[in-house]
Amino acid sequence: MSTSAVPLRMVEVSGAEALWLLEGSALGRLVYPQREQTVLRPGRHTWEFGRLVVRTPAPCTAVPTAATYHVDELRAATGTGWTVTVAGPVDVITDPDEAAHYQRTLAGWAHGPHDTLLRLHPKTVTGFRLTRAEAS
Repeated sequence: MSTSAVPLRMVEVSGAEALWLLEGSALGRLVYPQREQTVLRPGRHTWEFGRLVVRTPAPCTAVPTAATYHVDELRAATGTGWTVTVAGPVDVITDPDEAAHYQRTLAGWAHGPHDTLLRLHPKTVTGFRLTRAEAS
């Protein structure tokens, strides 16, 4: 049976594995509502002290008090990979020393008023692996 004929399946991963996948990646998308629309912004992130720190080109005044961050690694040729979603309260990093640290360690997308550093406090972490179903 060819690889393309083997059906795909989605398998939920544990919270620990989801965090492991998240820690091993660097790019994702910040998702939040704004004026009755869903906004997606690219983000670079790091996981530190049980919090997700994200640098994103979003005006800090537009980011609500809660948001979702999505990370994935999908292989187009096989349709396999994984996806992780983290949701929870968000606060903007305003301390100058802490902001300087993350500006050095997380590359920015756009400098200026739309270069925001956020800390997401995870309330939910979910993850899935997209795999090929075993042939019987």
